[in-house]
Amino acid sequence: MQAIVLEGHGEPLRVREVEEPTAPDDGVVVDVEACGICRSDWHAWQGHGEWVDDVPPEGQILGHEPAGRVVETGVDVERIEVGDRVAVPFSLGDGRCPQCRNGHGNVCEDGIALGFEPAGQGAFADRVAVPHAEYNLTTLPEGLSATAMAALGCRYMTAYHALAHRADLTPGDGVAVHGCGGVGLSAVQIARALGATVVAVDVREAALEKARELGAHETVNGEGAVVEEIRELTGGGAAISIDALGIAQTCRNSVGCLARRGQHLQLGLTTTDERGEIPLPTDSMVGREIDFLGSRGMPPTRYDELLRFVENGAIDPGALVTNAVPLEAVPDRIAAMNEFDAVGIEVCEP
Repeated sequence: MQAIVLEGHGEPLRVREVEEPTAPDDGVVVDVEACGICRSDWHAWQGHGEWVDDVPPEGQILGHEPAGRVVETGVDVERIEVGDRVAVPFSLGDGRCPQCRNGHGNVCEDGIALGFEPAGQGAFADRVAVPHAEYNLTTLPEGLSATAMAALGCRYMTAYHALAHRADLTPGDGVAVHGCGGVGLSAVQIARALGATVVAVDVREAALEKARELGAHETVNGEGAVVEEIRELTGGGAAISIDALGIAQTCRNSVGCLARRGQHLQLGLTTTDERGEIPLPTDSMVGREIDFLGSRGMPPTRYDELLRFVENGAIDPGALVTNAVPLEAVPDRIAAMNEFDAVGIEVCEP
């Protein structure tokens, strides 16, 4: 089959012929109908993450936001059947550790990161193998396209988990979103659906226009006095603020724009400039009782909750999709992220 294989960090990506995957005893093989193209793929390609021992090796098949149809099941799989259309989370739990048993499979103690490690070869490919299928897979509702489901992948469900499960969001809260890439725009739409008053921040007018289209009440140019503008727009500071980019400026602006007892959500991953370390105004955070919360993916056991929001029309992940490309175009689309100019979510349709 064909797949996008990492041949060297920062080296040109290309389509290669690789062996077909086979289903693990407790897993399945999914024929990939669509897979989101995410900035995390760019981080993997660049070799970022050595500061947390999280660099994909050469030979890794990339791609971690797939949806598709099951074409093979392992001998121990009973609930999932050939022909089922399924969503595949990027953070695959084993279903057995204490975190998984308590509903936190996204931080499984022995988890597999799809598309980032040899045990989880990725989904920029014709087909992908998924272990621990009965714990991790969710059957798609009728009428939800694979392209829309791929948009629900890493970025959308990460934003949903952060706002719906990690933060204490209540209707009427002011929510600031710093960085309107895929995860930031997802957060804008979800926060609006959850009843928040949303302020979106970016340096690109096209991204701010998309944020307004998706529900942002106010927008702020990131090159201006971001903290002061958000404090004015929210009447003293946001209740919840999200760094959806992962650079020092957006993280510090996010913390700075919060009201007393506000909550900062860190969704963006850092690059080689920060290497996982960002200085913060610790004493001010203590004095204002600011919460700093990390959030990674979403527990697979809560996918049904997210899909109910989609089915009843409260959120529309398909509205974030701005481009769909064939597999051979994926290398160019990942390389284009060097310029930080893509708007919305791009999806590969192998």
